[in-house]
Amino acid sequence: MEPKTVNPPMPEMKVVSKSKRRTILYLLRKDWQLYSLLILPILYLLIFKYGPMIGNVIAFRRFVPGGSIFGEQWVGLHYFRMFIEDPTFWRVFSNTLILGGLTMLLTFPMPIVFALLLNEVKNKKFKKFVQTASYLPHFLSIVIVAGMILQLTALNGSINSLIQFFGGDPINFMQQADWFRTIYVTSEIWQGMGWGAILYLAALTTIDDSLYEAARIDGANRWKQTLHVTIPGILPTIVTVLILNMGSFLAVGFEKILLLYNPLIYETSDVISTYLYRVGLGSSNFSYATAIGLFESIIGLILVLSVNAISRKVTERSLW
Repeated sequence: MEPKTVNPPMPEMKVVSKSKRRTILYLLRKDWQLYSLLILPILYLLIFKYGPMIGNVIAFRRFVPGGSIFGEQWVGLHYFRMFIEDPTFWRVFSNTLILGGLTMLLTFPMPIVFALLLNEVKNKKFKKFVQTASYLPHFLSIVIVAGMILQLTALNGSINSLIQFFGGDPINFMQQADWFRTIYVTSEIWQGMGWGAILYLAALTTIDDSLYEAARIDGANRWKQTLHVTIPGILPTIVTVLILNMGSFLAVGFEKILLLYNPLIYETSDVISTYLYRVGLGSSNFSYATAIGLFESIIGLILVLSVNAISRKVTERSLW
């Protein structure tokens, strides 16, 4: 009897339908109306965000106003060394770090705390009133905010009137360097706390109510519910906002500082951006100003990458 040869079963051929073979071109043709909405945002990014990056080349060249950004003498890192060796470098750099650190330390957690407190309010009318009142300062022009600060802190302003009412002597706040950081950070908290809380209030609505119910069954009070349910629920939002804020750590409020500071308080108010404006642009030294701006951007990029890496390692959450 001859042995039978058993052939292994042929693998089933999977037929991939044409609907699964969608190419980019096919998607563009299918949803061209939706993709056409991206044209203006993309043009905006290319023209106003990426296009100006080409101008960074003058940080390495001796640029003359009116000339080509590529046609002048190549000077390498001359302007970077010039900035670092400037006698005022450490003053403006340390002021920037201190103001940026205080702003981050105090203004970053305040919207989180405010959102948590507002989330506990049960009266809807009162909650809406507080939300509206806290959002309004964000929409005020920096010029108006600076004017309000100068009026309030003037010798005959409301703050000094209150000090005199309680028997104190008036203080010339804007001519004493020690007061500038307190005034600046306080104004930043007032102006940004309500607006910054919007993201966290939205994140709070995504937390499943069953988690709170389970915590209550386990005997958790409101504090423990906040600690073990609420904060972990909004942690991804907190991490994202923290990483994004680190990118502007050195770019402390240039406009507000420029409107508030004066030579008498340069000791604590002069930061990299105001120094860049005063020394670089004020004297038409555009190569020097570009080098300073590029230096600030590189530090910001390093901070973002570092915080993102630390967040990935500590919380297992990151932007990329």
